Amino acid sequence: MPIIHAVCPHDCPDTCSMLISVEKGRAIKVEGNPEHPPTDGVLCTKVSRYLERTYHPERLMTPLKRLGAKGAGQFEPISWDEALNTISTRLKAIAERNPEAILPYSYGGTMGMVQSEGMAARFFNKLGASQLERTICAAAGSAGLKATYGLGVGLDSDHIHKAKVLVLWGINPITSSVHFWRKAQEAKRNGATLIAIDPYRSLSAEKCHSHIAPLVGTDAALALGLIHIWVRDDLLDHDYIQQHTVGFDALAKRAKTFTPEYVAQTCGIPIEQIENLATLMGRTAIIDKQPVAIRASYGLQRVHGGGNAVRAIACLPSLLGAWKYEGGGLQLSSSGFFAVNKQLEHPELLPSTPRLINMSTIGNALLHESTPDFGAKIEAVVVYNSNPVAVAPEGGKVKQGFAREDLFTVVLEHFMTDTAQYADIVLPATTQLEHIDIHKSYGHQYVLYNHPAIEPLGECKPNSEIFRLLAQRMGFTEPCFSEEDDTIASQAFEWSHPHMQGITFESLKTQGWQRLNTSSLPFANGKFPTQSGKCEFLLSTLAAQDLDPLPSFIAPYESVASNPELAACYPLAMISPPERHFLNSTFVNIDSLRKSTSEPTVEIHPLDAEKRSISANTLVNVFNDRGSFLAKAVVTDKVREGLVVAPSTWWESMSRDGKNSNEVTSQALTDLGGGATFYDCLVEIKSAT
Repeated sequence: MPIIHAVCPHDCPDTCSMLISVEKGRAIKVEGNPEHPPTDGVLCTKVSRYLERTYHPERLMTPLKRLGAKGAGQFEPISWDEALNTISTRLKAIAERNPEAILPYSYGGTMGMVQSEGMAARFFNKLGASQLERTICAAAGSAGLKATYGLGVGLDSDHIHKAKVLVLWGINPITSSVHFWRKAQEAKRNGATLIAIDPYRSLSAEKCHSHIAPLVGTDAALALGLIHIWVRDDLLDHDYIQQHTVGFDALAKRAKTFTPEYVAQTCGIPIEQIENLATLMGRTAIIDKQPVAIRASYGLQRVHGGGNAVRAIACLPSLLGAWKYEGGGLQLSSSGFFAVNKQLEHPELLPSTPRLINMSTIGNALLHESTPDFGAKIEAVVVYNSNPVAVAPEGGKVKQGFAREDLFTVVLEHFMTDTAQYADIVLPATTQLEHIDIHKSYGHQYVLYNHPAIEPLGECKPNSEIFRLLAQRMGFTEPCFSEEDDTIASQAFEWSHPHMQGITFESLKTQGWQRLNTSSLPFANGKFPTQSGKCEFLLSTLAAQDLDPLPSFIAPYESVASNPELAACYPLAMISPPERHFLNSTFVNIDSLRKSTSEPTVEIHPLDAEKRSISANTLVNVFNDRGSFLAKAVVTDKVREGLVVAPSTWWESMSRDGKNSNEVTSQALTDLGGGATFYDCLVEIKSAT
């Protein structure tokens, strides 16, 4: 029985190596690869059901053309020729007037470099379309990390089990990074102390030694408070600071005002928790000379001050010299270690500097008329690897925009998602088992190659092939539009880069995965990928942009403290972390995964529930000025008082009222990176029965 090397394509830091067993042309088993160290033979609950997704009875198998009103889901099958001719004719006509009236919209439906932007970016570059700022998930954190370290780099997760203190800051790895959680448990068995910092007592937080629950959006204040105590108590690695950092004196001065008393009030936590955390981390690193690690994630940066929060947290390991020890330092992303070929997308095809549209404000953008500042009205959207009607903030405006009769919308999809319901043409795309791809990771340092295990089902085609065919219809003659997927994959990385030493394209295809040639102690001797080569507490380029050159605490747009007038109407802060059994809006339609949670829920503290006469399983209306959605109440002290948690992201078509939590989230952007502020959101809740 053939066993094919494949890769999990989903937006997850674990980027697992999979083994696909095939019998008579049909995939019959999906397993984690035991030879790949990060995967270690284990797949998460979601991906272990990947065959249910590939062979789902509702898979789209043929191109479709809309018949009824947008959003009504009325379509008829058409041929590929008709679909491609219709799309190319419409896009040509729009491009002749103004190509910037055409917008691609994509994100992490697949993380593979061939089926994401390998051919698609070439197509839209040549077309001269508007470009999408892909900010919806990690933009603020990425900007904060880059400002401090130079790139998205950090500690080597292969060695996290050696940490003696492990701080899980804004991450619930049982849900979002199960393989990291396995290593965290190994560290715990080895004697490590695990601390969770999260407004919500998640599954992971419950299994840590202690849990600190700051108010949403106050993480930067907590980080600066730790720095205050370390300076006060001289729990600092002065030698590392002097040799490998920039701006310590200015940072120490900034932290001086973040006294334990001020931080306790700002974060809504006891002073003792701040003092104890600072002492534990500081003494372990400075006195005991043992590795201290921070594993941060992107939830904490989905607020107004998210970029500065990551900047402040990213400073902490260098103050303690934590980088000197295997298992010490910080991990938010490892993507900067990968030597990506910047020419893969052929930027030379761009006829001019294109207009940028921020994907986090797609609701406003689709409703914007032509103006000198904005540019051309958007007349066409091509959606692939994303489901914006479900996942983009302020969903009411997003739906209103996609419902425009004068907007030509094309969606490449596996299923009739919320967004596909609004399409003029729907094109059936292949899943990961049916196409070639190549992957980097943002949670480890292994590059992986995905072999197709089966032939495409029905009339499905890879994204790359769809854009290749559209390029032909558009008359694009450059050789790059004729390249096959394996050729594109071979161009994904700079194979001569030192990090790729020992890896060739052929050896990667043979083994399925290979580790980068990187050090387990990347910054023991400094050498950060910044202009100075040091960890930059103070960054002069930010000052040049009229931005604070030091990490600072920026209060949320919407909180009881920062906006009391709004809080008088909407007193509850809402966050919407991933539902455990989904991955963003992927897997929502897999029946076996919805058995434990069959409809949207919202978790509320018992005291907040009592004030509103809400009991367990009450159907409630969650609302603010932007919109509302229905959910079933879960009354629990896992959430702190004044906070509600609405696990996401539900397909709106599978909820009672055709809405999800993004009806109430905001299109306001973060301080750095222009990211989405999903967790910067005040609401009120009342019974809907």
